[in-house]
Amino acid sequence: MLSENINNVRKNIELAGKQNVTIVAATKTVPPEIISSLPNYGINIAGENKVQELLSKYEFVNGIVWHFIGRLQRNKVKYIADKVSMIHSLDSTLLADEINKQCAKINKIMPVLIEVNMGEEAKGGVSVDHVIELCEYTVGLPNLELKGIMSVLPKNAPNEMYSDLNELHKKVQSKFPNADILSMGMSGDYELAVKNGANMIRLGTCLFGQRVYN
Repeated sequence: MLSENINNVRKNIELAGKQNVTIVAATKTVPPEIISSLPNYGINIAGENKVQELLSKYEFVNGIVWHFIGRLQRNKVKYIADKVSMIHSLDSTLLADEINKQCAKINKIMPVLIEVNMGEEAKGGVSVDHVIELCEYTVGLPNLELKGIMSVLPKNAPNEMYSDLNELHKKVQSKFPNADILSMGMSGDYELAVKNGANMIRLGTCLFGQRVYN
């Protein structure tokens, strides 16, 4: 099933007019043995949105690069700084300071995405008006590397919201050329996201099927 689901996603990405789209497998509730099989299908990034779940799987998964894709509390940064290769949910100067502090301790430069709040349903993210300001703050920290922006768009968001995020990313990249990642789109909307410029998507249900959450 996993192989078939991944093939379907790749076909849909091509139909949406893109090829170089990075798939981050959103592995909430997915057991380590299935996560470890992902590289067999050409997916080598797994994203977790809870620190505790990432820590519980970390020792049991092989061949995978971990990203943190959920809301991150400042007091939890120290537990994942040495374990993840990117943090997708940077949304404040205080969180930026804490990531910088913990990465300095281990002599690491952490790639980060600025999370943008594009709608009232969003639980986290910096407002559109303050994105550039937070980008400027981030690039001033020696142990952070600004790689782009991310957003969790509201369910049934109009196409204009996706195109607005794409335009915002272009604005960010014009000021910060290395910020080339636009991470938007999940299982229910990744095709629309890709059509609107997304080059990183976070997929769970359409890869692994419907999951049962505790």
